[in-house]
Amino acid sequence: MNSKLHPHQKQELAQLAVIAMRERGLQPEFTPAVQRQLDQIDGPALALGVDVIDLTGLPWCSIDNDDSRDLDQITVSEVLPDGSVRIRVAIADVDALIARDTPVDRHAQINTTSVYTSARIFPMLPERLSTDLTSLNPGQDRLALVTEMVFDAAGVLRRSHVQRARVRNQAQLAYDAVSAWLDGEGPLPEAADAVPGMDQQLRTQDAVAQQLRARRREQGALEFHTLQPRAEFDGERVVAIREQPHNRARQLIEEFMVAANGVTARLLAGKRRAAVRRVVRSPERWLRIAEVAAERGWELPAAPDSSALQRFLAAERRRDPLRFPDLSLIIVKLMGRGEYVVERPGADAIGHFGLAVRDYTHSTAPNRRYPDLITGRLLKAALAGDRAPYSDTELEFLANHCTRQEDAANKVERQLRKSEAAMLLESRIGEDFDGVVTGQSRGNTWLRILDPPADGLLQPTRDLRVGDKVRARLVRTHVERGYIDFRQLD
Repeated sequence: MNSKLHPHQKQELAQLAVIAMRERGLQPEFTPAVQRQLDQIDGPALALGVDVIDLTGLPWCSIDNDDSRDLDQITVSEVLPDGSVRIRVAIADVDALIARDTPVDRHAQINTTSVYTSARIFPMLPERLSTDLTSLNPGQDRLALVTEMVFDAAGVLRRSHVQRARVRNQAQLAYDAVSAWLDGEGPLPEAADAVPGMDQQLRTQDAVAQQLRARRREQGALEFHTLQPRAEFDGERVVAIREQPHNRARQLIEEFMVAANGVTARLLAGKRRAAVRRVVRSPERWLRIAEVAAERGWELPAAPDSSALQRFLAAERRRDPLRFPDLSLIIVKLMGRGEYVVERPGADAIGHFGLAVRDYTHSTAPNRRYPDLITGRLLKAALAGDRAPYSDTELEFLANHCTRQEDAANKVERQLRKSEAAMLLESRIGEDFDGVVTGQSRGNTWLRILDPPADGLLQPTRDLRVGDKVRARLVRTHVERGYIDFRQLD
């Protein structure tokens, strides 16, 4: 194929995404009933009451992707007289505007997640909600569920609570710009510079987040590096595929979200409420993980041990950074996927093996994940002392459904990344590339090239093993199926 045959590349990818959504049982479009409900909403929910406090005067900020418009969380810090730090995490109260079993809620329940492809985003909620009326946009008052956590000088959580509040984002910031400033490689972002004291806010939040990250690693939290390529467009044409770096600003938000999700899980358990938790079980294929480590000269214990696995991963990252993403992918697959389960009061917590935490739920992204919207409803009912909005049977159904639909959404996103790479490379057939063998199964050998980052099938193969570096020629692409074929060079 030649790129001249695809003058409308972005449009074609968007069409392929719609097809992939439907094939996986996801709904790419909103129904007329959803639009009718939207037409009846005249503004954001701003109800006040004795259980809703005013926190709009705090110097809140959001940190997200450059192009993110569905802002679920904002954060703020305060250094206390004894040297401890109060961290507040505000999560959009989507439920305040979208009641259960309304048309918008039913669409969200079908897909259960926003689906992100480069050519088109399929939001779980209509954009008028997710990017406006339920988004924590700068300069706008919004209702939120605020988790307050106080960490001592060593980064240990000493106390926490959750309350409803009205908040106002003072600065919308982006991961890469904040991270560059934290690392001394760029200026303080303009939006942060415009808010007095925001620079110290970010320094304090970063310091606490790095403490939390170090403590979780000591407890066995696993740190992977899986490739997350993203297509870039110039008008309609795909012009590049670039990696999204995992930097300090991403770590900051990640740590605070893990901590806030833990507080939510423990609060619901403490109030004797059933909850939908996010779990990664102790790996059943641990022996195979140990074999992978042994192939690299590393001995893991006979029983699953996240701390030992993290030491192996850290050593391999230092030893062979080029191939570490492929090792990460192998271990992630062997560990098994994350899933949603219902945990009832008094039951033993399954926990999250990868994060090395016992209590964990998804509650911090209700604009884009349905389990988080469910958890927000459970949390509000628990805080008010009201009856739970879902029965245990309903929660069981929803937990299983959300796991299945998340898997379907992930497959759509992977399929489109393959098509994007095939589209970018179709004009380069006949060119030679350097790559690394990433997998071998059923007689097939898989090759990853690094510039642009893309995976393809390698033919023929002679005396190759996973991890070998190879020079190969691109011989075929198929955009619709996402196929890329290489021929090994002597």
